[in-house]
Amino acid sequence: MSILSGISDFFGLDIGASGIRLVQLKAGSARKSLLKYSFVPIDPKTSQSDSKEDQQKLASIIADLVSKSQLSTKNVAVGIPSNKVFISVVDIDKMPNEQLEKSIKYQVDSLIPTAIDESKIDWSVIGDSPVDKTKIEILLSSVPNSYTEKMLDLIEGIGLNVIAFEPNPVALARSLVVPGSNNVQLLLDIGSRSTDLVIVMNDTPRLIRSIPTGSDAIVRAASQNLNVDYKQASQLVFKFGIAKDKLDGQVYQALLGSVDILVSEIEKSINFYSNRYNGFKINKIIVTGVASTLPEFPLYLANRFGLTVEIGNSWINTNYDPSRQNELLSISNHFGVAVGLAERINA
Repeated sequence: MSILSGISDFFGLDIGASGIRLVQLKAGSARKSLLKYSFVPIDPKTSQSDSKEDQQKLASIIADLVSKSQLSTKNVAVGIPSNKVFISVVDIDKMPNEQLEKSIKYQVDSLIPTAIDESKIDWSVIGDSPVDKTKIEILLSSVPNSYTEKMLDLIEGIGLNVIAFEPNPVALARSLVVPGSNNVQLLLDIGSRSTDLVIVMNDTPRLIRSIPTGSDAIVRAASQNLNVDYKQASQLVFKFGIAKDKLDGQVYQALLGSVDILVSEIEKSINFYSNRYNGFKINKIIVTGVASTLPEFPLYLANRFGLTVEIGNSWINTNYDPSRQNELLSISNHFGVAVGLAERINA
């Protein structure tokens, strides 16, 4: 799933549930320069469907977006949604590098949820295990061949050259975290169907989770509790969020149950991290996606966990014309994955 060596000209493609995003950057310094970005909304029924008709429609939408974007390359790095990939930090015995790959192949079979001969496996060494000095920890990922082959056929079928697949949370960490940051950061990206949580330490993800609660579940809870239709509930959710002093707290009360389910999962992740990496405390939470646009939610997190909460900037590691700052920051919460994929250039 890694980038092929020798390829320095490509763009990042994020095929989300409700939108498709692409970003092309130009290498040349530690900070890459923005060349192109594009976005098109998509019906989740199309993006999430396995039917041949919907897959063809999805391919057509991507092809049209690429054509209109006037990119300088056909090479593409493609994001893999969290619900399609298994990612974990695991401990294995220390050994010489020449033995490591063979050993990992033997051990992986008991670690991943799919059969090893039906999966694409990728791994990278992080360092010594924090719980057992006779072991090292590795970041392990696997994705079913059936998924990557389907996506390969779809994307190469419209004339593009797939050079890499990468899990969305890994790409997200690359775009939102400034390299060399010494503090531990928790990234939170609420999507329409699920929430990606990544804890990053020393530029490396140490915990990655996909929580099966997204904005859709929050809006549906509001719709049911307020006895209004989905569209009206969505308007109320994104206008008032979890502000206690709006509409006599009705929207707040309608959302609180679903929000607390999500927050309790965040708390479990923080506790797990703290137990494994004793002495390395999380310094701040960076929110993006719906997490950054739901009114009062960042403040709710700050109060709940006693941590600084920042709105993520997907373009923080890229160069662009200063005159475009307002334009780019206004869409930043949607472009973390696409930017992170594009930032693999010369990485």
